[in-house]
This record gives sequence, C-alpha cells and structure tokens, in this order.
Amino acid sequence: MGLTKQYLRYEAGNVFAMVGTPPGGPGGILLLPPSTGIPAMRLAAMPACQLVLVWNLRTGQKVWELTGGERAATCLCSAQCYNPHLPLAVGYSDGSIRVFNISGSGSLGTARQESKSPELEPQLTFQGHKVGVTALSFDLTGGRLASGGKDCQVVLWDLASERGLFRLSGHLDAVTSLLFLPKIDVLLSGSKDSTVRLWDLDTQHCFSTILDHRSEVWGCIIVGGGSATKTPLRLITGSGDSELRVWALKEPEKDSVTPDEDVEENVEERIISHQLIGQLTRVGRGRVVTLVADATQRFFAVNGTDAQLEVFRVETEMQAKKKLERRRKKAEKRAKQSGTECEDVKRSVEDEIVRLKAVRASGKIRSFDLHFDAASGDLRVFLILVTGQLEIVTLPAASTPANWEAAAQKGAPASVDVAIRNLGASHLSDVRSVCFSSDSTALLSASAESARLWNRSSQRCVRTLSCGYVLCSCFVPGDKHVIIGTKEGKLELFELASGSLLQSEEAHSGAVWSLCLSPDKRGLVSGGADKAVKFWDFELLPQPEGTSKRLGLSASRCLLLDEDVLNVKLSPNGRLLSASLLDNTTKIFYTDTLKFFLSLYGHKLPVLCTDISSDSTLLVTGSADRNIKIWGLDFGDCHRSLFAHDDSVLDIQFVPQTHLFFSSGKDGTVKQWDADKFQLVQTLKGHLGPVWAIAVSPCGGHVVSASHDGSLRLWHRTQEPLILEEEREAEREAEYDQSMVQGQAPVIPGETQTETGLAGRKTVETVQAAERIMEALEILREEQMGQEQQEEERRLTAREPPAIPINPILQARGNISAEKFVLEVLKKVKSSELDEALLVLPFSDVSTLLFSLGSLLDTGKDTELLIRASLFLLRVHFGQISSAQNLLSAVQKLKEKTSSRVEEKRDVLGFNLAALRLLRHELDERDEIRIFSAASDAVKEKLRKRKRKERALLTMT
Repeated sequence: MGLTKQYLRYEAGNVFAMVGTPPGGPGGILLLPPSTGIPAMRLAAMPACQLVLVWNLRTGQKVWELTGGERAATCLCSAQCYNPHLPLAVGYSDGSIRVFNISGSGSLGTARQESKSPELEPQLTFQGHKVGVTALSFDLTGGRLASGGKDCQVVLWDLASERGLFRLSGHLDAVTSLLFLPKIDVLLSGSKDSTVRLWDLDTQHCFSTILDHRSEVWGCIIVGGGSATKTPLRLITGSGDSELRVWALKEPEKDSVTPDEDVEENVEERIISHQLIGQLTRVGRGRVVTLVADATQRFFAVNGTDAQLEVFRVETEMQAKKKLERRRKKAEKRAKQSGTECEDVKRSVEDEIVRLKAVRASGKIRSFDLHFDAASGDLRVFLILVTGQLEIVTLPAASTPANWEAAAQKGAPASVDVAIRNLGASHLSDVRSVCFSSDSTALLSASAESARLWNRSSQRCVRTLSCGYVLCSCFVPGDKHVIIGTKEGKLELFELASGSLLQSEEAHSGAVWSLCLSPDKRGLVSGGADKAVKFWDFELLPQPEGTSKRLGLSASRCLLLDEDVLNVKLSPNGRLLSASLLDNTTKIFYTDTLKFFLSLYGHKLPVLCTDISSDSTLLVTGSADRNIKIWGLDFGDCHRSLFAHDDSVLDIQFVPQTHLFFSSGKDGTVKQWDADKFQLVQTLKGHLGPVWAIAVSPCGGHVVSASHDGSLRLWHRTQEPLILEEEREAEREAEYDQSMVQGQAPVIPGETQTETGLAGRKTVETVQAAERIMEALEILREEQMGQEQQEEERRLTAREPPAIPINPILQARGNISAEKFVLEVLKKVKSSELDEALLVLPFSDVSTLLFSLGSLLDTGKDTELLIRASLFLLRVHFGQISSAQNLLSAVQKLKEKTSSRVEEKRDVLGFNLAALRLLRHELDERDEIRIFSAASDAVKEKLRKRKRKERALLTMT
C-alpha cells in the first residue's frame, strides 16, 4: 500500500467584529432580569449569528458567549420571575430551542480581565419545529416555555420534566408573538396571517380568534392588570399599519352564571372575553418592528422602520377616572354655554394610555428593551442601532417614588437624557477585504465606511481608519502603513501609529478592484474598472517642515487592456503578471516588458479572483460560474477544472510554500483544496452568508474570513492529521442521517389531523435513540429465548442443561440482566426525545417493551420514566394492544404496578411536604424569637442609657 499525503486539520477559532445580528424582532436586545449576583440593568443579551452575546452595559464588554448549534439564533426570552439560575431560552433557524442557565457568581468580575469571554453550554435542548423559531415566551412561574415558528405551529414545553407537552396548530403563517395571560391558563399567539388566537391550555384548543387586523400582526403585549395600581387588563397589538389596537380582556365574574341557570354557556365568556376599545395612532413610519412592555406592565414602547421611538404609560384606574371626570365637566360647561344638551362622555383609550415621549434616535433602530427603576422613578430605554451603538434614553418621571404619581399627573416629562455607548467594535456594512501583516500578529478588515486594525491573538480593535468604500487592501512592507483601494478609484495610504491619512491618490477613473505587492517589496500594482493596470513605487517624500520624510506613492508604468480589470497578481519570482478581465479570460504578461504571454480561457462567467503559488508554477482562478480552474504557467495548460461551490467563487488564496489553497464562495463556505491531487481537503462551515474575502497568514497557520453575516472568523491549523477517506465517510453519514430525518414523519394509528399533536419532531438523535432501544430489546429477546430453550431442555432431559453464554455487551456492563440493560438505554435517552424515539419502534418491539416495563416496575426504581413510557405506548398503540390477547396480562400487570407505585410516590411526597412545612414553621418561630429578643435588648439598652443620664444629672447637681 502506497503512502498517502497527510494534511493538517483547520479548526474554527473565535468570531469577532460583531455586536449582534438584526433578527428583526424583540429578540434583538433582551435585558436580563436581576438574579443571584446580577443587579438590574446590568446585563443584556443579543443574538450574533450562531452565538448569543451577553454584554455588560456598564462597562461595554462581553461577559459570556452562549454557544448553540450551527444555525443562526433568531429570538430570545428570559423568565421574568426571580430565579437564581436565570434561565434564558434561545430559538434558532433550524427549529431547535436551547435553554441556558446564567448564574452571576463571580463571572461578572472575572470576565473584565479576560481577553476571551467564557462560553456557556446549553442545559436543555428541544427539537419541535421544522424551520426557524420566531417567538418564545415563559409563563409567570418560569416552569413552562411556549415557542412559535415559521411552520405556523405553537409548541408548549415543560422545563421541569425536560420534555414537550403538546403542539397547537391553527395559524396559516409564521407566529410572531406569544403571551401567557396572568391568573388563567391561557396562551395568546399572534401571527402573520393577521389573526390573534387565544388557546385554552387545559383543553388544548383555540376558543377565540381576533380577526380585526387588516395586515400581519407583528407584536402583542399585555399591560395593566396590577392589583396595587388597580389598572384593567389590556391587550395591545401592532400590525402593518400606523395604528396600535387596544383590547379589553375581561375575566368572567364568579357569580355571573350559576349551575342552576338553564342558559347556553359561551366558551369564550366562560374563560375570558375580549373587546376592541380603541386605537392609538403612531408617529413612526412603516410597520411595527418592535413592541415591548416593561416588567411592571406600566410602560410600553414601539418603533417602526425609521429612527422614531414612541413611549407610552398606562394610567391607574384612579387617574383614568379623574381624566374622564374632567372631560365630562368640560363637556357640561360647553353645553351650558351653548344652551344645548350635554352629550354622553364615555371612557376612551386616551384616558387609560398616555404618550410620554416620541424620541428620535441618532440612527435606525435595530431593537430595544425597557426597564422601570422603582427606586428613582426613572424609565430607561436601551436602544441598539444598526450601527451597533447602544443608546440609553432616560425619561425622568420624578426623583423619588413618593412624588412619582404627582409628576405623572402633570403629564409627560419634557426632557430626556440620552447616553451613547459602544459595545465592542464592529463594521457598519459588509467587510469586503481582509489581509494579514507580515508577522501574522495583526490583520486589517475594511468595509464601506472604515478600516479596522485587529490584534489576531486577542481579537481586539487596535485602530479605526475612516475611509471610503474599500474594495481591496494590503499592508506596506514594515507593517507600519496600509494601502486601500476604494470604489471611487482612489488609493489611500494610512499610517497605523497615528491613524492619519498620508496620501490620497486618484489612481483609476473607476473602482480599484485589486491590489498586489511586488515581490521585491518596492511597490505594488493595481487594477481597476478603467481597463488599466498601473504600477506604483514606494518613495520617501520630504515633510513640509523639512525635518523628516514620510512614505508616499508614485506612478511608474501603465498597461491598458480591452476590458475592466477584476483581479491582478504578480508571480513570486517577479517574472509574470496575471490580469483577470470582464470578458471571462485571464491574460498573462511579462512584468519587465509588459508583453503578452498567454491567454487563459474556459470560464463561462467573469473570473473574480486569482492567485499564484509560491514557486510560480501554478495559477488558480475562481469564477462566477462556480468553478475553479488550475493552470500551469509554463505553457498555460488547464490541469483540472473543479466544481467548487454552489454559487460564485469570491476569493482564492494559496497557502505559502505549498500547493494547497483556500477558496470562498457565495454559498457561505470556505474550502481547502490540493492543487496537485485536484481534490477537496476540508470544508470550513460557520458563516451564514456569502464569504466576501479570505486571507491566509504568511506562516500558513491562520485563515481569516469575512462574510455578509457581519462576522470575522479565524481558523487555526492544528496538529491533528486529516484523513480524506474518513472525511468523505463522515460527510456521507451526515447526508444519510439527514435523509432519514427528512423522510415521512411517523403517524399515530387511529388519530386524525387536529389542532393538537405531539410536541417533538423526528431528528437524527431520536432515530439513533430508537435504534439503541431496538438493539437492547433484541438482546432481551435473545436472553428470553435462551432461557426458554434451557427450561424446555431441563423438562425433557430431567437434568441441568449447560449454562447460557452471556451476551458480550452485558458482560462489558458488569453481567447485568437484559432488562436492566433496557432500563439503562431508556435512561440515556433525553427526556425531550423519548416520545419520538418510542414512536419509531415497530409493534413487535413495543410488545417486548411492555412486558419488560411491567417487570422493571417491581424494582421500584425510575418509576416516573417507566410509567411515562408505558402510558405513551398504551395511548399510541391502543387499538393494536386492545385487540392482542397475549398483551392483556402485560397491560393488567402494568395497571396494578402503576397504581401501587404512584401511591407510594404520593405518600413519600406528602411526607416530605409535611416535613418541609414543619421545618419552615420552626424557622419562622426562631425568627420571631430573634426579633423579640432583639427588641427586648433594644428596650433594655434604652433604659440603661436613661439611667446613666439620670446619674450624670444627679452628680452634677
């Protein structure tokens, strides 16, 4: 067997130059509620591609990075109740939901000094939606989570049991908002199908639908309903028009309908009723983008597609009545003056809701969140702009809570305080060019408005250069200067130490598409849209003061061509110049004489990128036709044409001193190729959009890629060998698993399509779990058949048969029984995936599992898991089980064992609850004793001080 070429694997490093991606909804920024070690208004979470970044709003630094899957995070939600672990739910574009437990113990302080933010892994993972998750909501206790997706489904999850409860169907378009109503078990969902549905979670059906919207419903909030302020419960919805609709939600009175009354009961009135009471006209333009209420439900704000933010306040019942009374008196006064009859003045929305302020941000708003500080009485609005800046708008209602009500009665505050903070460093537009310094310690990224210098090891922005629309860039030898080519046709020379622009040269009459340093490091060559290739020399120009010299550029030669020049490269030996033209060809010229040498043609679309190997023997070209061609520079022959990407090839670069090269495309991938073997080595996935530019470090150990998703990604070369056969086998297995998941979903026998269903969905994990369960049941059947044969042989021969050989899998686990092995396999299945895994089992395995579950219940261990699996199998296969005579004994045994085990667990829980109540009572008594003793000690101390004072007076007299 011949030796195979060995490659080293490149692994994903850090993601930087990113504050957050705009998901276009309330998930853009989420203020985390106070928890253990986390004060209020301190932390905010924002989705950023596959990550969720948690920022410290006071210091402007990253605290945590929440790592999820390979898809983009789309929405966020946190439990509003006090929880020491602070659960945070994140929805992703592949339909998965991950729940993180964020604890503030020590992390807030330690994260300030670390260069890399600590990563947090998810505690729970739910798979229930086929496509992206668009809405999440916790209930008031934080124990249940509702999710809505683009698949028009609503799924309810139980965090305590770590499983899905049920699925609700009925919407015809993506679900945009979810809300749990207070005090009653009702879920409200808004959708792009212009409806709002109210679901009774006890009966799992929709009992009411609001159809008054003319366009998509983009947001829903609940305000009011507070017992302290006595504000009525109101539902506010925002759609594609300029109006916010306000609905009155009324719970039925307990004594309104008695059981003796013979009347037809309306289900909607029995649970909760809704009535449109008015509309609020917005000042902002476009549809409602974000509609958010604060935790107290006294304030809410809305923004559209512009930079306008409108803040509203919900009045108390007493304030609303006072306003109504004032309007009634004014109407009576006007009627008395005019001598007409006074009209009936009714309560309106303006009496209950007041517009506090219409704030205009400094830029377009990406998302926002609210927080009302009860101690100071101030309302703070945290705005995230599309530029990545954080604006904190403070609406001072009053200095103290005592006089806040008095200030609120006078009207909205006249002035607001605006503070602007920067969270990290990021580009405002797509990065179109990246390059490494000669020592690989720094890299430059350039976009439409600026160029930023980054430290590669810490990923911190060292310098920001203000420039035009950058299309290409490179470091000047010495790494003290950089040159960028702009869309306006300029070459701009910057000094990195001061960040100042040294020279701006009108290089081309069109865009400068490409730059390349000369091999002797004494100049560079540029290609532009004016059909010219220009040579530039570095020179030292005298300063105006005459004390020192500075670096400058001067034009030396020019090569005119027939088409626009898209890319230029100089061979490392300095002998040849390649120029890619708009006519789909690549021309090769001699550098010294600029005479024509070769014309490389074969691409069907323009060549967007080229590169030449370090030994000047190979040229690779990447085109918009999705192909990469490898050419020899000796005769211009095409060695191989490779179908590289699913879309246009955007950039290509050789690894120095090798024939390996990297390519990037519009399909969002970065691929490594071997130009000698003409084969794909590795595919680097992670970007969520087109990868505009890549750069390979001079040492070849690092690769940086810039994408349309707004992120810069580092890839590091490891010492782990990469075997191509194993890579191709892993890719084939992943494709096979994906094809299994995309197959037809299992159907429950005897059930029809209704508005409720199972919460989970078929995934690779559930299929693998089902296979493990079937393997365990096969081992159990083999053991049972062996025991039956042994018993039959003992009965026929009347002597002891030879021992049955134990299965090797059971031997490896300590000679456990086959039934215990089945239990271990069931316990290893995630709680959220158990139902779907059991649903895949054939009926023969279901029969075997039912018999084993009855035997396992005798042990008294894992009772909850065994009963849950038994009830699910009985419900799903009820028709077949009830008609199978051989399963009646198993069902009867399950009935008896389940009842007895549930009684035992109930007794244990009752005993534990009684013990906890006793302990609480004793602790309360101790606290009362401490309070009484402290009070008596204080009285004794007062008496002691009084006696001392009386003695002092007596001695003085």
